[in-house]
Amino acid sequence: MPNFVIKIDHPVEISSAKEFLLAYKKVNLLPDVLYTDHKKEFIVYAYIPGETHYHQGLKLKWMEILTQELFNHNEKVDKDIPWGRVNGINRSSWSDFNQSSFESSKMNIGKLLPSEDHKRVELLVNKLKTYHNQEKKYYLHGDTGVHIFVYACNQLKGVIDPSPLIGPKIYDFTYAFCSSPDSLDLHTLFSSFSLWNGNASFSKEQLLNEVVFQLYTRIGVCIKVHPHDLNGYMEAWEEWRKFLQ
Repeated sequence: MPNFVIKIDHPVEISSAKEFLLAYKKVNLLPDVLYTDHKKEFIVYAYIPGETHYHQGLKLKWMEILTQELFNHNEKVDKDIPWGRVNGINRSSWSDFNQSSFESSKMNIGKLLPSEDHKRVELLVNKLKTYHNQEKKYYLHGDTGVHIFVYACNQLKGVIDPSPLIGPKIYDFTYAFCSSPDSLDLHTLFSSFSLWNGNASFSKEQLLNEVVFQLYTRIGVCIKVHPHDLNGYMEAWEEWRKFLQ
């Protein structure tokens, strides 16, 4: 008998997960939808053998797989669809989304970072506007972090639990790269990025700026959700903060 997974959640979350998985059903890393309750109270999808949180292997390796098998398949959406979480607050621009992320992260981080760093990150958010005003909208997984990756024998085998997002194509990539405190180095970043079909449209400066901001927001999330990773992120920040102007 085949194994399967039952996910119970609010109807809006179940609906958005189903729509995302069906839209990307040809992506092998994502689970197949087997059944959705007519009341949208649960969804049944195929079980991906493996485990989460453990035996991840090298970040370089799983980032390569993610880039080639997921990020290279991201699809553009109509320009009239609002930015932001599919089931969250609609944003008039991606800059609005970033500004909200900055404010919540700053509140969580507080005095853990010097005020100068907060000020420089805020300037960075404004700088990123010049890039994001030109961005196309993409249909993204929205939560591409190690906590929802399935591994077996130190190799990435699956990506579960989408939190669908309308955003720039760079978001899922930098989110994944910053989702664990290990191997936050330029070699891992550039090697993975070189495999991405969308890399030609990004300058080195923009990529580094996007990573710095994503790392900042990740520290804010880490404090609340993954405090055991905080020391690793703080060490990484000491290296990455040098890219702040």
